[in-house]
Parts: sequence; structure tokens; C-alpha cells
Amino acid sequence: MILEACYFLIWLIVLSWGADRFVFGASVLAKNIGVSPMIIGLTIVAMGSSAPEIMVAATASLNGNTDTAVGNALGSNITNIALVLGLTALFKPLSIASSTLKKEMPVLLLVTLLAVYFLSDFLLLKVEGIILITLFFVVIGGLTWMSFHMEKDDLLQSETENEIPSGVPTSKAVMWLVVGLILLPLSAHFMVDSAEVIARHFGLSELVIGLTIIAIGTSLPELAACIAGVLKNEDDLALGNIIGSNIFNLLAVLAMPGLIAPGLIDENAASRDSYVMLGLTGLLIIFSFNFKRSRRINRTEGFCLILCFCAYQFLLFS
Repeated sequence: MILEACYFLIWLIVLSWGADRFVFGASVLAKNIGVSPMIIGLTIVAMGSSAPEIMVAATASLNGNTDTAVGNALGSNITNIALVLGLTALFKPLSIASSTLKKEMPVLLLVTLLAVYFLSDFLLLKVEGIILITLFFVVIGGLTWMSFHMEKDDLLQSETENEIPSGVPTSKAVMWLVVGLILLPLSAHFMVDSAEVIARHFGLSELVIGLTIIAIGTSLPELAACIAGVLKNEDDLALGNIIGSNIFNLLAVLAMPGLIAPGLIDENAASRDSYVMLGLTGLLIIFSFNFKRSRRINRTEGFCLILCFCAYQFLLFS
């Protein structure tokens, strides 16, 4: 079992590194052919942060493990808000100045409500997977449109421009893009296999393994990106990555089991986990735009999010 846990960690590292190389290559390639850094930040970078979850969900669905894929989507969103943002806010309070984030948060709430509705009958149908993936492309188009119409002095724009690499040859960008595209599905396949072995050893359900070990593992890149962002005073970019990732998790990641392995899901996903995700999403919006209009997530609120995460883990394993 120790050996299997080591395999899981190794493939998790490869998965995270592959996603990073994919984002690097795609971002540089897009910039070199003249795509706006803001479009790159709102679409390619945000999609790249969800790439591990998408690959894991697709692999699990192909293996017939629908609950693992669903758990990964819901668990990643719960982890991103409660653990990643909670730890980041404890490390350094996040100030929110971007008007773009104000427009993205209602989208996240609507997408979350839709996901809760789709799961409420304990079924994830193919038509629902089609709706989710269609909305994924609609949101991509909306974010692209938004990048052309955002305020010129929006802090998110300058923070994003600073993060897109410059002066990298197109050939190198293509090389890393291909490396990422190869490593993502390969590492996801072996990571899911190892997670299943670990789950069987400890008697965990497919849903719980998706909600915990896989969700937390695939959310580690977001944690690193958030802490790196606030260290560089790029608070809006750090929070924007989380919001974008959560939107894409529900539209692209949750679409995978619907498209590949539709059918019955674990009732706990609908009656427990989806509502925890919805509650935390609402809490994120309240903390971000509170009644005092300070528009920041402070350490007290970060601690509250961490407590929510710990309480949820206790609920899962009690």
C-alpha cells in the first residue's frame, strides 16, 4: 500500500507538471500569434488549471467509475474555496478590486445551481453532459467578449499581462504544448488506477475517493498559484484563477461522466456534497462583497473557510 501511495504521488506530480507545461506552451503560442493576454488569462490559463480534473474525470468515466468523476468535480470546487482560498487568506488577506471578478461570480453561482439541479434526481444524463459542455464553450465565448470590453484600468488586466511569458520561441511553445498533451492523459490514467487501489484497501467508496484524495491532489496547483499570486500582490488574479477553475470544473469536468458514463450516481453526491459546494460558493460571494463594502477576504474569513473544510472532512469519514 505504501508503494501504491508513492505511485499516486508520483503521477500526481507528473499530472500537475504536465498541466503547467500545457498552460505555458498554449499561453506562449497564443501570445506569439497575437492573442490578447487578457483572453489568454481568462480562457487558456483558467482551462489549464482545470486540466488535471478534466483528465482524471474522463479517465475515471472511461473506467466506469462515474462516482469518482463526479466526486472529483464537486470535491475540487469545495477544496478550492474552503482549503485553497482559506489557506491563502490566512497567509495574506485578499483584496478584490477587479470589476471583472464581480461579473464572474454570478456566473459561478448560476453554474453551481445548475449542477445541483442536474444531480438532484441522483442521475447524470447524457443530455445534461451535452448541456454542460455546450455551456462551457458559451462561457469561453463570453469571457473572450468580456476581455474586449473590460475597463482599461482593471487590475486583473495588468496582473494577467505580467504573468504571460514573453520572448519564448514558438517552436519551444509547441514543444511544451505537445509534452503537456501527452503527459496529462497518461498521468491521469495511472493516478486514477492508484487511487482505486488505495480506495479499495481502506474500504472507501468511489465518491469519497474522488471528493478527497483526488480532489485535494488535483487542487494543489491552485494552492501554489494562489500563494504565489498574493506574494506578488496579484490578489485579483489569484481569486480569478479559483473562480475560473470552479466554473470550468462544473461545466467541463462534470460533463465528462455525463457524456462518457451517464447513469445513476451516489445519492450522497446530490443530497450532501452538491449542497456543501453551493453553500461554500455563497459564502465566497458574501465574503468577497460584504455589507461593509471592503471587498476583501480577511484572515478571520479564511479561518472560517478552513473550519468548514475540516468539518466537511469529518462528515465524510464519520
